[in-house]
Amino acid sequence: MQARKTEQILALVRLIPRGRVASYGQIAGYLPGVTPRMVGYALAGRGESGELPWHRVINAHGGISGHAGGAEQRRRLVAEGVEFGADGRVDWRRFGWNGPDPLTLAEMGLDPAAAFAAPAR
Repeated sequence: MQARKTEQILALVRLIPRGRVASYGQIAGYLPGVTPRMVGYALAGRGESGELPWHRVINAHGGISGHAGGAEQRRRLVAEGVEFGADGRVDWRRFGWNGPDPLTLAEMGLDPAAAFAAPAR
């Protein structure tokens, strides 16, 4: 993946506020040519420094995807006040992030009108 795309993914993830979550597809939707899987690859192994809130990105079903850091991801989200239902899923209406405003996207060099123009995979 291009370094620029990776940096844009990471910049978007850094915007997710404490106690909120976004999906891999949501992040991908802001970046033309980026898929949810690419977002996952960009985040893999980047949370050790604590600077990147990787744990705030979950799957489209509201759950934690199967990966080695799943228990840590859940622990961090719960510590931020995110609640999981009995089915292991987050209530998107309560904890979902609405995304950056158009001005923030423009400042990041992204076209707000192009966000979500192509369907996420």
